[in-house]
Amino acid sequence: MIQLLQRLPVSVLLLLWMSASLADESLPWGRASSQDIDYTPQKVVYDVAVPDIESFSGILDRVSYLNNIYHADPFDASIVLVLHGDEIPFFAVDKFDSYQELMHRAQSLTIAGPVEFRMCRVAARAHGLEPGEIHGFVKVVPMADAELVRLQQEEGYVYMH
Repeated sequence: MIQLLQRLPVSVLLLLWMSASLADESLPWGRASSQDIDYTPQKVVYDVAVPDIESFSGILDRVSYLNNIYHADPFDASIVLVLHGDEIPFFAVDKFDSYQELMHRAQSLTIAGPVEFRMCRVAARAHGLEPGEIHGFVKVVPMADAELVRLQQEEGYVYMH
């Protein structure tokens, strides 16, 4: 290789160096590479307090994708969403007509894999709702913060926000 470089005229070497320099300016860090990783199913808790339907829909997308990556493994995976924000009214039985598609999506995640929805009773009451006014696929817990701490400290869940 060194002998080949010695035989090339200096102008050709200069041209190669200049074209490499130009490429470096437009791609100074090169290009990203794709990593193929086989993720081991985990226990994950999502801390959910979002302001609108679009944000909540994005959370459902993330949960669905994670559930798919974990192959909906009911033995080693567990995904819990702890709800305590402005998404709470979406789960009200009397608002079903307004949020029917969203509720079908949320409920289908509980069928498709090890996904649970837990709602803060304190936050639900702040929205004027009692447990009997929430869809049946949701478990109402006394307090979101206490549930988030318990799942992490006592059951080994990984926190996601």
